[in-house]
Amino acid sequence: MTEEKSAPAWKVVLAFFLDLFVSFFVIGYIVAALTGNLTDGGFEMNGAPALITFAVIIVYFVGMGKYAGGTVFQRLLKTRRS
Repeated sequence: MTEEKSAPAWKVVLAFFLDLFVSFFVIGYIVAALTGNLTDGGFEMNGAPALITFAVIIVYFVGMGKYAGGTVFQRLLKTRRS
């Protein structure tokens, strides 16, 4: 039996923050575009669009972790088994 070594904590934390940052801007931009909340400086959301963005980000983390072997940056930084 081979023993699997865990990823260093800094890689796990880095993957989480990169995923959170990128998913917020990508998903936030898409939701803002669909709900008419784009501004000259990017996007601004309050109320239901912000809640939708938050819910989709949670679905991204849970769904990718469960069905795809990890989020994008977890897989790139090899913090999860594929």
